[in-house]
Amino acid sequence: MPVLIHPEEILETIQMVSNENLDIRTVTMGISLRDCSNPDMDVLNENIYNKITTYARELVKTTNQVQNLYGIPIINKRISVTPIAVVAESCKASDLSPVAETLDRAAEDVGVDFIGGFSALVQKGMTAGDLKLIKSIPEALSSTKKVCSSINVATTKAGINMDAVSLMGNIITETAQMTADQGGIGCAKLVVFANAPDDNPFMAGAFHGIGEPECTINVGVSGPGVVNSAVRSLEDPTLGDISECIKKTSFKITRMGEVIGRQVAKRLGANFGVLDLSLAPTPAIGDSVAAILEAMGLESCGTHGTTAALALLNDAVKKGGAMASSSVGGLSGAFIPVSEDAGMIRAVRRGSLSLDKLEAMTSVCSVGLDMIAVPGDTPTSTISAIIADEMAIGMVNKKTTAVRIIPAPGKTVGDSVEFGGLLGTAPVMPVNGYSSEKFIARGGRIPAPIQALTN
Repeated sequence: MPVLIHPEEILETIQMVSNENLDIRTVTMGISLRDCSNPDMDVLNENIYNKITTYARELVKTTNQVQNLYGIPIINKRISVTPIAVVAESCKASDLSPVAETLDRAAEDVGVDFIGGFSALVQKGMTAGDLKLIKSIPEALSSTKKVCSSINVATTKAGINMDAVSLMGNIITETAQMTADQGGIGCAKLVVFANAPDDNPFMAGAFHGIGEPECTINVGVSGPGVVNSAVRSLEDPTLGDISECIKKTSFKITRMGEVIGRQVAKRLGANFGVLDLSLAPTPAIGDSVAAILEAMGLESCGTHGTTAALALLNDAVKKGGAMASSSVGGLSGAFIPVSEDAGMIRAVRRGSLSLDKLEAMTSVCSVGLDMIAVPGDTPTSTISAIIADEMAIGMVNKKTTAVRIIPAPGKTVGDSVEFGGLLGTAPVMPVNGYSSEKFIARGGRIPAPIQALTN
């Protein structure tokens, strides 16, 4: 059934694009690589390259045509693929970084910005293929530009694989060291998940789930600047008024995103998957989730009341999206990546926003601890413990949580790491100085919570 757009909505959208940083953050093509498996690395890489370049050869051209047709900026064109740990399980090679290099070459040749899916799902244990992939991550991310990696280490149904959590602390540290000349940027392309969705269009966590069709188009829409402007236009509102305003604004943004997504999918002959309405900030002034929270009445993001304000925001975004489309999926809500949000950077620097407060905020936002820089000498067990805390929040609350953390080489508290572009600037934040090493070293699995018994 076609989505009907009224002239007033078109004029409103033009205003949002021109003055409030509204954009389609990403059009992501999901491609199944399940038929590419082969024990021989050369054949495997050839199969993967041919499959991606065949399906995605018109993606950028088509997306640009739709962008020009509707006048809505589409910032990124991306690809997600079947988790490579599954695709390469039968491969005899011990190092899977050549597969990452093939993904990178394919992404370069079709002209997309990023490709996700150098991934493994290890919430209940690791196969030989999973372990090969995880150990290949530092080399893979240091030798490629466009490849993103994600590891799911926990679910509500399975509990938390603490052996994988411990391993990921080491992998993150090694990845930072191998990209030290760029501030540890390899870690900005690596995320650890609980309850990872199969259809997330956003990087670094996108992969094409096992239950997904051959090829899909998933769209990520962003508009924190639009929501911020709408909230600030209200005159002495109650919190209920603010919620209604955000819900109505999200409704409008979602309708626009679905029109774009369905048009791209139709032209490419692909399935339309989901519309992910996530308020993903950028370093641009005003295009900030922190600014929305402060518009509600907080003096500075991170002060008492921040978690409650974020809960209101996330809920209203989801309700508005769900009212506008039956295809809302992925993460859908509010992101809080510190380095990508000018308001959060400011809050960290003035001392109102700490790592502990961010962890509390993740219990009600869409994802988790995102684009957090910590001192380069942070122990790997501490990084693993930070991951474990975040995974516990996701597991118990039956929601997606994630950690994208950068132990910035050579940096200490008060320094900053410049990544540029959408990744922005990360102020280095302090971590708790007390050790978690013995806890992490115990390994094993934290059992699934009682909430898992839903059958």
